[in-house]
Amino acid sequence: SFTMNMYLFVYDLMQFCGHSWIFTNMIIRFMTFGKDSLADTFHSIGLVMRLCQLLSVLEILHILIGIDKSRLLPRFLQITERIIILFVVINSQEEVQGKYVVCVLFFLWNLLDVVRYTYNMLARMGIYYLPLTWLNFSLCIPLYPLSVLAKGFAICVSLPYFESFGTYSIKLPFPFTFSIYFPYVLKMYLIVLFAGMCFIIRNLFSERMVHLGTGNVKNKRS
Repeated sequence: SFTMNMYLFVYDLMQFCGHSWIFTNMIIRFMTFGKDSLADTFHSIGLVMRLCQLLSVLEILHILIGIDKSRLLPRFLQITERIIILFVVINSQEEVQGKYVVCVLFFLWNLLDVVRYTYNMLARMGIYYLPLTWLNFSLCIPLYPLSVLAKGFAICVSLPYFESFGTYSIKLPFPFTFSIYFPYVLKMYLIVLFAGMCFIIRNLFSERMVHLGTGNVKNKRS
């Protein structure tokens, strides 16, 4: 309906504004302060980044109620990956926040999202600009695996701090003999992260074929 389409347009616009601000801020800071800006990335734009990622949880709801026709599982995996890395790994360990890998992650995430939300906004209005369509469904194929590697590296960097501080590790008192050592949980999640990457990449190739097939390209041009 018109109302739902307008709501989705406003949602995409809000996300576009947030990610564009982050992306522009990162570029300007790097051009102004050089490498010194990299270690301060999280403290400068972390709040807006967290707000954008929390807002992205609505995309799962959009799919569940049927106003977004995207596939649920790939989108769910992509969103939860970011939530876990941003809030559980980076936000909880101040020592990790100053690492260069945080800047790399934020750059990759925002580059992909600026393109994606620009494409989505135009699509809500029935506008399909062929170069943007190609960029939206092609850029993610090389950049998503890079972001997964950066996520894995962020987890590896954080492990010594989780081991030292015992963050999220739980040892239940007597009579229970059950305990959770969180570094082991993160190591197991690394396996899930890379297994999920294979599934998502296959889905990205499938989406690219659907939207950039010969017949669809001709229709978009017309």
